[in-house]
Amino acid sequence: MLFLRSAVNKSYYISFDDLIDQIKLDSSSFELTLYPKIGMGDGQQANNPWLQEFPDPLTRTTWDNYLTISEYDAKSLGLYLEPSTFFSQSSHDADGGLNGKYAIITVNGNSIKAPVMIQPGQARGTVGLSFGYGRTKGVKDEMKVGTNAYKLYENFNNVQQISIKPTDGKHEFACIQLHNTLMGRGEILKETTLEIFNTKDKKHWNAEAVVSLNHVETPVSSPDVDIWDEFDRSIGHHFNLSIDLNACTGCGACVIACNAENNVPVVGKREIRRSRDMHWLRIDRYYSSEDTFNQDDVKKDDISGLQSSLTSFGELESPSENPQVAFQPIMCQHCNHAPCETVCPVAATSHGRQGQNHMAYNRCVGTRYCANNCPYKVRRFNWFLYSQNDEFDYHMNDDLGRMVLNPDVTVRSRGVMEKCSFCIQNTQAVILKAKLEGRPVAEGEFNDTCACASACSSGAMRFGDINEKNSEIDKLKNDKRAYHLLDSVGTKPNVVYQVKIRNEKKV
Repeated sequence: MLFLRSAVNKSYYISFDDLIDQIKLDSSSFELTLYPKIGMGDGQQANNPWLQEFPDPLTRTTWDNYLTISEYDAKSLGLYLEPSTFFSQSSHDADGGLNGKYAIITVNGNSIKAPVMIQPGQARGTVGLSFGYGRTKGVKDEMKVGTNAYKLYENFNNVQQISIKPTDGKHEFACIQLHNTLMGRGEILKETTLEIFNTKDKKHWNAEAVVSLNHVETPVSSPDVDIWDEFDRSIGHHFNLSIDLNACTGCGACVIACNAENNVPVVGKREIRRSRDMHWLRIDRYYSSEDTFNQDDVKKDDISGLQSSLTSFGELESPSENPQVAFQPIMCQHCNHAPCETVCPVAATSHGRQGQNHMAYNRCVGTRYCANNCPYKVRRFNWFLYSQNDEFDYHMNDDLGRMVLNPDVTVRSRGVMEKCSFCIQNTQAVILKAKLEGRPVAEGEFNDTCACASACSSGAMRFGDINEKNSEIDKLKNDKRAYHLLDSVGTKPNVVYQVKIRNEKKV
């Protein structure tokens, strides 16, 4: 609240939001920040299709740059495209593609046209535009995308005062994540505060999922509630991957490392817009609907009995103007009780004794039953042959580009499913090397074999053998912060997440 004194010497209080609403928005009073995108940088690597198809950590959009603006300012300027459903803040086409309006941005007489992206958390009166796009020389035709922001880079200053004017047209974005929030589903991304973590038992902030067995609550980890008989996993190697949600910054280094290591194809903007991205690893980004994620859960409980669940979820899908943000890397969870394996009619996907969920590409007939049955939605279908195909002229279509491919990993063909393999080619190479040298695998020798864990600069990802004594991965798996994604489903994944802890104590 602000304390104000009127001209007649009377005092009164007014909220900050009410004060802002009383100020007429001037379209020439915006502050533009020019910034290098985390994937594309300043554009020197604009000819790299991996970086063009890399989803931005916050907007989750590929193959584009755009003017980021707050929802309040977009509505005030007439740049807000009314959503086709209440689940989104921008319009969607029938194919699920995200759309936005165009704006004319002017700095001292220099004008450019750019698409507009509503960005939760953007300060009112400010907009952002990234460098690195709009190149017309030295790049393939497919890479000539976006708007050249350097035209507004006057006096080498990345902050400019601009005027914004809406213009005609509708822009089609290639966005891989259209949902914004957890919608109160705290079991997907678990988090708590530092105070609760230090003062309360684990059951308050990382409770184990339970199911009903003979009308008795039974932990989902109990073998009594399994459909399958357990086998002894203590023999040989058993691989796990740990992901610390506290350390993940959403930088996406793991995504590019996975692409490079496993010959993941680039499919282009048109296919991305049809939700046909081929990334084996994605990083889901979640905003809070209220000021904190905890308030989302409270709101869900409060409104569930007052409105229909559909309306409730629609309300919870709208991000807060100043939200909390969390990132969650998702790849194949390599479930010990994998629902994808039981529905494959040709046994193309099966479970190995080392914990990996295998794919035999030459057996797959492309029924896609496994993708339908996967609760994590991490399997990808090859709609086309991406290698040596003029339709996809990126890097697999010329001799120089194919020199980048990893010879230890097959290049998949049209009509098969593919997914994360825990970089099985690298774990097998370690095992075979030790066998040839007539020795057991040394402690920690598996730690750098998974491409995503090796590329993670923040240490959020840790890979290893849980059957190795005193291994770091075994400690992380048994840590009190550890939990499995959608644990109540009973898939018993080999990917374990560490609960995110926020220090919300105000100084």
